[in-house]
Amino acid sequence: MNLNQITVPSRDLEISIPFYEKLGLKLIVKALPHYARFECPDGDATFSIHQTEQLPSSEGIYVYFECQELDKYVEDLVSKGIEFDELPNDKPWLWREARLKDLDGNQIILYYGGVNRKDPPWKI
Repeated sequence: MNLNQITVPSRDLEISIPFYEKLGLKLIVKALPHYARFECPDGDATFSIHQTEQLPSSEGIYVYFECQELDKYVEDLVSKGIEFDELPNDKPWLWREARLKDLDGNQIILYYGGVNRKDPPWKI
Protein backbone atom coordinates (compact mmCIF):
# COMPACT_ATOMS: atom_id res chain seq x y z
CA MET A 1 0.00 0.00 0.00
CA ASN A 2 1.17 3.53 -0.75
CA LEU A 3 -0.34 6.90 0.14
CA ASN A 4 -1.81 8.52 -2.95
CA GLN A 5 -3.14 11.85 -1.71
CA ILE A 6 -4.50 13.87 1.17
CA THR A 7 -7.58 16.04 0.65
CA VAL A 8 -8.47 18.99 2.86
CA PRO A 9 -11.62 21.13 2.91
CA SER A 10 -11.82 24.68 1.64
CA ARG A 11 -14.63 27.20 1.49
CA ASP A 12 -13.21 28.94 -1.59
CA LEU A 13 -10.87 27.17 -3.99
CA GLU A 14 -10.30 30.36 -6.00
CA ILE A 15 -8.32 31.81 -3.09
CA SER A 16 -6.90 28.49 -1.82
CA ILE A 17 -5.29 27.47 -5.13
CA PRO A 18 -2.86 30.44 -5.27
CA PHE A 19 -1.92 29.87 -1.62
CA TYR A 20 -0.88 26.28 -2.26
CA GLU A 21 0.90 27.22 -5.49
CA LYS A 22 2.87 29.79 -3.49
CA LEU A 23 3.86 26.98 -1.11
CA GLY A 24 5.40 25.20 -4.12
CA LEU A 25 2.71 22.70 -5.15
CA LYS A 26 1.96 22.29 -8.87
CA LEU A 27 -1.71 22.47 -9.88
CA ILE A 28 -2.66 19.46 -12.04
CA VAL A 29 -6.48 19.40 -11.78
CA LYS A 30 -8.70 22.46 -11.60
CA ALA A 31 -12.36 21.43 -11.43
CA LEU A 32 -13.86 24.60 -9.97
CA PRO A 33 -15.69 25.30 -7.85
CA HIS A 34 -15.50 21.89 -6.18
CA TYR A 35 -12.02 20.37 -6.51
CA ALA A 36 -8.34 21.02 -7.20
CA ARG A 37 -5.37 18.66 -7.06
CA PHE A 38 -1.65 19.34 -6.86
CA GLU A 39 1.59 17.44 -7.33
CA CYS A 40 4.19 17.73 -4.62
CA PRO A 41 7.58 18.95 -5.89
CA ASP A 42 9.23 15.75 -4.61
CA GLY A 43 7.95 12.18 -4.52
CA ASP A 44 4.74 10.74 -5.92
CA ALA A 45 2.14 11.90 -3.40
CA THR A 46 -0.48 14.43 -4.38
CA PHE A 47 -2.52 16.90 -2.37
CA SER A 48 -6.03 18.12 -3.06
CA ILE A 49 -8.63 20.54 -1.78
CA HIS A 50 -12.37 20.19 -2.04
CA GLN A 51 -15.05 22.81 -1.63
CA THR A 52 -17.22 22.57 1.45
CA GLU A 53 -19.84 24.80 3.00
CA GLN A 54 -18.75 24.08 6.56
CA LEU A 55 -15.18 23.67 7.79
CA PRO A 56 -14.28 21.21 10.54
CA SER A 57 -14.52 22.61 14.03
CA SER A 58 -11.66 22.47 16.52
CA GLU A 59 -8.09 22.59 15.21
CA GLY A 60 -8.87 21.43 11.67
CA ILE A 61 -6.71 19.12 9.61
CA TYR A 62 -2.93 18.67 10.10
CA VAL A 63 -0.85 18.17 6.95
CA TYR A 64 2.92 17.59 7.03
CA PHE A 65 5.15 18.40 4.06
CA GLU A 66 8.79 17.34 4.36
CA CYS A 67 11.40 19.83 3.13
CA GLN A 68 15.07 18.88 2.85
CA GLU A 69 16.29 22.46 3.32
CA LEU A 70 13.58 23.61 5.69
CA ASP A 71 15.10 26.88 6.90
CA LYS A 72 15.86 28.11 3.37
CA TYR A 73 12.43 27.00 2.13
CA VAL A 74 10.68 28.90 4.93
CA GLU A 75 12.87 31.96 4.33
CA ASP A 76 11.83 31.93 0.65
CA LEU A 77 8.14 31.61 1.58
CA VAL A 78 8.36 34.48 4.08
CA SER A 79 9.88 36.65 1.32
CA LYS A 80 6.78 35.79 -0.79
CA GLY A 81 4.48 37.03 1.96
CA ILE A 82 3.55 33.72 3.59
CA GLU A 83 2.94 34.22 7.32
CA PHE A 84 4.02 31.55 9.79
CA ASP A 85 2.65 30.84 13.25
CA GLU A 86 5.97 29.21 14.16
CA LEU A 87 9.31 29.57 12.38
CA PRO A 88 11.67 26.57 12.09
CA ASN A 89 12.63 25.12 15.43
CA ASP A 90 13.78 21.80 16.83
CA LYS A 91 11.12 19.61 18.44
CA PRO A 92 11.49 17.02 21.24
CA TRP A 93 10.48 14.30 18.74
CA LEU A 94 13.71 15.09 16.83
CA TRP A 95 12.15 16.88 13.85
CA ARG A 96 12.68 20.49 12.83
CA GLU A 97 9.32 22.15 12.08
CA ALA A 98 7.71 25.38 10.94
CA ARG A 99 3.94 25.85 11.27
CA LEU A 100 1.33 27.92 9.49
CA LYS A 101 -2.35 27.74 8.64
CA ASP A 102 -3.90 27.80 5.20
CA LEU A 103 -6.70 30.26 4.46
CA ASP A 104 -9.29 27.84 5.87
CA GLY A 105 -7.46 27.20 9.14
CA ASN A 106 -5.98 23.80 8.21
CA GLN A 107 -2.67 23.25 9.98
CA ILE A 108 0.30 23.07 7.60
CA ILE A 109 3.56 21.80 9.05
CA LEU A 110 6.72 22.06 6.99
CA TYR A 111 9.36 19.86 8.56
CA TYR A 112 12.58 17.96 8.19
CA GLY A 113 12.80 14.65 10.02
CA GLY A 114 16.00 13.19 8.60
CA VAL A 115 16.72 9.68 9.86
CA ASN A 116 14.20 10.25 12.66
CA ARG A 117 11.32 10.61 10.20
CA LYS A 118 10.62 6.88 10.28
CA ASP A 119 13.31 5.62 12.63
CA PRO A 120 13.28 7.61 15.89
CA PRO A 121 15.19 6.13 18.83
CA TRP A 122 11.89 4.97 20.42
CA LYS A 123 10.69 3.09 17.32
CA ILE A 124 9.14 -0.31 18.01
